[in-house]
Amino acid sequence: MNRIDDNTILVDTPVFPDFLNHRAPDSHKGTFGHALLIAGSYGKMGAAVLAARACLRSGAGLLTVHVPRRGVEVMQTAVPEAMVSIDDGDTHWTHLFSADELQRYDAVAVGPGVGTDSQQPLRRLLEAAQDKSLILDADALNMLAAMDDRLQLLRQHSQQASTVLTPHAKEFERLFGRFDDAEERLRSQRRLSLETGAIIVFKGHRTQTTGRGGEVYVNTTGNPGMATAGSGDVLTGILLSIFAQNKLNQIDAEMCTTLGVWLHGKSGDFALQNQSQCSLVAGDLIKNLQYVTR
Repeated sequence: MNRIDDNTILVDTPVFPDFLNHRAPDSHKGTFGHALLIAGSYGKMGAAVLAARACLRSGAGLLTVHVPRRGVEVMQTAVPEAMVSIDDGDTHWTHLFSADELQRYDAVAVGPGVGTDSQQPLRRLLEAAQDKSLILDADALNMLAAMDDRLQLLRQHSQQASTVLTPHAKEFERLFGRFDDAEERLRSQRRLSLETGAIIVFKGHRTQTTGRGGEVYVNTTGNPGMATAGSGDVLTGILLSIFAQNKLNQIDAEMCTTLGVWLHGKSGDFALQNQSQCSLVAGDLIKNLQYVTR
């Protein structure tokens, strides 16, 4: 990493913790974390599949995916390596997780394809996750944007554990309002990270991540071919995996996040060695993770 100024860091070479590529001979699947992914709804199970595959390909030892009843067959067929937690709802997430239920997991992610009919379960999750690292993406961000007390909810969770938000431009606007230009938006993003304690990943060209101390991490990997459906779901899976593997806090939350963003972009860059930008699809990012992490 290279520091540009007092508050801005260029992420060209991220911190690679040992759990990615220097694993102890006596390690087992429990060593590398148990991740919980809450994703998918009727007609949007593809997002859950992409995030789950990315999580496992990034090294998580165990993955449980919580899906509605009508998504169980899809998940168990498409991702046989994952365990499935079955919601009582047929088409979308309805289950209210308790703190006791979440104790078995090392990190939690929610959002890919989950739909926007689960505000109450999301609110309960934010309250119950307590000491669990929590990644919020996609529809989780859209539901959060509809909650008037969203900043307070983020602040409360961030006081106990890491909270990571991964909005693209429109999701950021729904959450925090519209800004005149990129400079004003970045100032607001830094302030919001400082005020809430949440790490915010603003996705796009040169993705900008703001840390809890207000520092800005500018990513250097990725390409326009990654502007394709499902790319963000893959990022969520990667981040979930890294936070689950980091259960012993080998690196801090900002390093986990910037590493995940860098790996995501680098896998897209590797994909272009054998194909064009316009042909790139989200599944190609998952396939190329094997070359990035070795």
